[in-house]
Amino acid sequence: MSFGKSLSWFDRDALNFLVLSTVTYMDHVRAKGFWDKHDPAFGKKLGTEPSSLKEQTIIFALEEGRMKKAFLWMICFVAVFGMAVPGQAFEFGVRGHYWFPELSGNLRVDESGIPGDTLDLESDLGLDDESYPVIEGFVGLGNHHLSLSYYKVDYSGTETLTETITFAGETFAIDEQVSSSLEYSVFDFMYQYDLLDLENILAGFSLGAVGRVKLFDGKVEIKSSALTERESFTAPIPMLGLNLHLGILADLLEARVLATGMGYGGGTIFDGQAEISLTPFPFLDIHGGYRIFSIDVDADDVEFDYDTSGPYVAVTLSF
Repeated sequence: MSFGKSLSWFDRDALNFLVLSTVTYMDHVRAKGFWDKHDPAFGKKLGTEPSSLKEQTIIFALEEGRMKKAFLWMICFVAVFGMAVPGQAFEFGVRGHYWFPELSGNLRVDESGIPGDTLDLESDLGLDDESYPVIEGFVGLGNHHLSLSYYKVDYSGTETLTETITFAGETFAIDEQVSSSLEYSVFDFMYQYDLLDLENILAGFSLGAVGRVKLFDGKVEIKSSALTERESFTAPIPMLGLNLHLGILADLLEARVLATGMGYGGGTIFDGQAEISLTPFPFLDIHGGYRIFSIDVDADDVEFDYDTSGPYVAVTLSF
């Protein structure tokens, strides 16, 4: 992924005025609620605004303790937030991808001590390539960037078996026609911290450290006329990596490379992409690139070697 252009638009005086005005109004509404409960006639007379200095004095006297605490918290908030925001660039936006990956890989599932066969996702199970959209929202403040993306994958196919296979403890006979599917959803949360930002030098250059968590939720199913076997899975996968941005032609043409991965006992995972983006208008980016996503897991009862790689196009609206 990549982050869009930044725009600083907070005004400290306007923010302070808004916060203090809101606190004053909320104090009044809370006091009116007190009189509605304890003296309905006075509460009705009070209406939505104090009608006299006397009434205002009563309201603020009743709420003096709470107001002091509220203003103290608000002053602290405004002081910290007011100092942090004006010097920082704030950004937010949405991005839509459409990915055209090719599928390849193998799958083996053992069950109850019965070893399964290693099955090719395409030739044995007949799963076909699919393309699908990816939606992403992002927000950033200064050197800190957050994004959340979502996509859903649904591969399916039908194949006549040329040999007997065993999957999750069940045996499917030769010459049987089986229908197979691999479905999963992915929530991808990513945080980036800018280690180096030279956006004002030449056409721009930046490098960020990335931490992300991919949450997978899905199932794989094989069924024939006599048998149906299904395995569900839910797994959060943490990953680390780098995000590189290089300006090519001022703010018009840019290149980005994002690579994240993780290796641990029994497997590896990698997610990487490289792209060129064009900015024909402010706040609008058009992207084209190539993405690789692969998982290689070899645990006690599951072997899953899965790769999806291919080009994508994307459009970003950022503010």
